[in-house]
Amino acid sequence: MKLHRQLLTAAVAAALFVPAAHAEVAIDVIGGSEITFEGLVQADGNWFDNDVADLNGGDAANGKDSEFELRRAELVLKGKGPGNVEWVVGYDAKADKFLDTNIKYKLGGNSSHFIQLGQYKQPNSLEELSSTKNNDFISKAAVTNTYAVARRLGGAWGYGQDNWSVTASAFGRELTRNLAHGSGYGARGTFAPINEKGQVLHFGLSYVAYDTDADTLRVRARPNADLATVRLIDSGNMVDTDNVTTLGVEAMYIGGPFKAQGEYYSSKAKRMANDNYTSDGFYVSGVWNITGETWGYKGGVPGTGLPDNPASGMWQLGARYDHMDLNDGNLSANPVAGRPPIVDGVLGGKMDIWTVGVNYYWRSNTKFALNYVMVDSQKYSSSARGFVNDDPNILEARLQFFW
Repeated sequence: MKLHRQLLTAAVAAALFVPAAHAEVAIDVIGGSEITFEGLVQADGNWFDNDVADLNGGDAANGKDSEFELRRAELVLKGKGPGNVEWVVGYDAKADKFLDTNIKYKLGGNSSHFIQLGQYKQPNSLEELSSTKNNDFISKAAVTNTYAVARRLGGAWGYGQDNWSVTASAFGRELTRNLAHGSGYGARGTFAPINEKGQVLHFGLSYVAYDTDADTLRVRARPNADLATVRLIDSGNMVDTDNVTTLGVEAMYIGGPFKAQGEYYSSKAKRMANDNYTSDGFYVSGVWNITGETWGYKGGVPGTGLPDNPASGMWQLGARYDHMDLNDGNLSANPVAGRPPIVDGVLGGKMDIWTVGVNYYWRSNTKFALNYVMVDSQKYSSSARGFVNDDPNILEARLQFFW
């Protein structure tokens, strides 16, 4: 705990004192390895216009409808060399957990042909694989947070060229103890039939399969608000689940200052004492760089560049639509008068979300973001003996510093 507090203090201090003109800090060349220091600090605020559930917990009538939190305080050391070796050690002092911590060997010196060992993001989800500091919206899409497999310990192989890539991985638990568990494997392939500066057409397909922890699975999602303590849709604990398989389909188009992307996920849980459980969801989003900048593209993911005019900054406007369906069952009338309806299967609920937002990147290190989220959800309630709508609205703000 003492080390955790020291690292958190170091992260905040680094955010205040690193040179503002650079996106990373060069440290030294040690043993043939060029070492740099990077970091990311994010502070969030959420203001809830609750409908039925109290999204920030506690008594629904407690009058508290906002939350403020230091969201991330990431410290990252990176090394290039010796030779074709690259390595990274990352730690989030706020969450008290390791981030990317791995070593990569570039076969033939080709960065697109590699072997990787350690903890890294698994090969699935366009949004999950994109850089956190350049997320289009404050919260990732509900389907990304629910279905994408993020960082796990494992080994990966990747190969590709400018317009295509293939990555395969075998993985286990997270490096930090008592977090995600479940051994599995995954693969992702991408193809960009158009890949020019300022114009990219991208398609991707991914598949992951993994064992559940203690044969238990729970699928649930926040209403696109990271500080919300309540999930409006929730499958509940399924204690007879052997494994999970998830198929992901992705597409993206970049045309100058415009970017549109979308992903669809279908996830199937193999159950031992009940029918298998299937859920799915998708999102589509669009972003416009008002100031005219475009995006880069490498390794099957987009990259957000620096403002063309650092002093005036870069402005973005964005909109996103999310849909999730955690229902895989039926509701029928009880033949016994006065008794509740009979639930056959899992009724985890449905949720539709609109998010609109604005981002402002100032110089090379600072970002301000403001989002407004409109939620339309419906879930079966045993106490109400029927489906209950819960349609809150949320205002979100973020201040970010990175180097």
